[in-house]
Amino acid sequence: MPARISALASRARFGKFVSVGAVGAVVDVTTLLVLTEAAGVWAAAANVASIEAAILVMFAVNDRWTFADAGSGSVGRRLVRSHVVRAGGSTLQYALFVGVFYGVTVDATVFGVDCWLIAVKGGAIAVAMLVNYVFESLFTWHVQE
Repeated sequence: MPARISALASRARFGKFVSVGAVGAVVDVTTLLVLTEAAGVWAAAANVASIEAAILVMFAVNDRWTFADAGSGSVGRRLVRSHVVRAGGSTLQYALFVGVFYGVTVDATVFGVDCWLIAVKGGAIAVAMLVNYVFESLFTWHVQE
């Protein structure tokens, strides 16, 4: 287990994961905004769709780049493991988003865009990213030093 834990400290891998997470955050927030602002979908429901869109994009990039030297089994198996692992981070992100967005009312509309929605979503993504990094590294791609 110590080799696995020390592998988590890889600055290069963590940097890649954060970079991929930034791409995922853009996909997540963009999908959320399009669904809520343009399509009128309830924010809590749109959040589920935006999380899934981001997970699929991030899995594809992480599988090819961040963890290209790791991983076992087929791509399909890694995708399933990723979804199982990310269920924890996604649930945390969703709970934080819904709890804060609906629990704290802030009027921060700029040019017709709800910036409070974006701020809460960004904070929830940041917290979940740390959880996802640890569990994706250890269980989806089985990193070792």
